Amino acid sequence: MTELKQPQPSETITHEVVYPFPPERVWRALTQSNLLAEWLMPNNFKPILGSKFQFREVPTSGWSGIVDCEILEIDMPRRLVYSWQGGANMPRTKVTWTLERIPSGTRLRLEHTGLTGSQGKTIKDILGPGWGQKLKEKLPSTIESGTNTAGDTHISG
Repeated sequence: MTELKQPQPSETITHEVVYPFPPERVWRALTQSNLLAEWLMPNNFKPILGSKFQFREVPTSGWSGIVDCEILEIDMPRRLVYSWQGGANMPRTKVTWTLERIPSGTRLRLEHTGLTGSQGKTIKDILGPGWGQKLKEKLPSTIESGTNTAGDTHISG
């Protein structure tokens, strides 16, 4: 496992959202493969420390559609950290999810760090708004409907 350096603010995408659901319910949407696929991308995610997984999307010009990841830290239902690499020639970055129980539900914080150099700036310009849209528009409906803990559907491999 490669160590990732401490990020500088300009190298980080940060989003914070409050959901009117308990952390355990938000956690499921972040860690159940079928629910994760509903709001983010098809995947073969398993919430096991050290496991490697992929997100897969339709390839586009200049991108294979595959994001390689590895779970670096997992503390249910408070914190999830995984690496994120959108191609062999792209920087290996880090995605950190922090869930905090608050009186109105859950405060979810996303930090996507390690977005360095010109490639990092390009990734930040693309993923920054994308993460925001997913967290504000897609994730809430998945959390609301995602009470089923059975029937994991994901990509194979």
